[in-house]
Amino acid sequence: MEVREYLTAEGRSPFARWFQKLDARAAVKVTVSLNRMEQGNLSNTKSLGRIFEYKLDYGPGYRIYFGREGDVLILLLGGGTKQTQSENILSANRRWADYIQRRKAGRKA
Repeated sequence: MEVREYLTAEGRSPFARWFQKLDARAAVKVTVSLNRMEQGNLSNTKSLGRIFEYKLDYGPGYRIYFGREGDVLILLLGGGTKQTQSENILSANRRWADYIQRRKAGRKA
């Protein structure tokens, strides 16, 4: 599977902004999880309707939010923790809707 980051219309990556704030150990755990996702291992994934949540059993309960297009693309929409889960899900849903809208309009998403 191809794993890519969602970019806002301004070219910013919410996932990268979140990832850069992680401490070294958490960043390693997230990176390992992303590698597993690339290999098609989505065993820690939960469907949340249009988006998905990948749960890491580490620290404060890290989460990776993403959308999928078939069996070939995972689009990283953001990340967070159990504590900010509700807020993160709302943001991820907005980002996914934006991605779909821009893709349909033929703009770079």
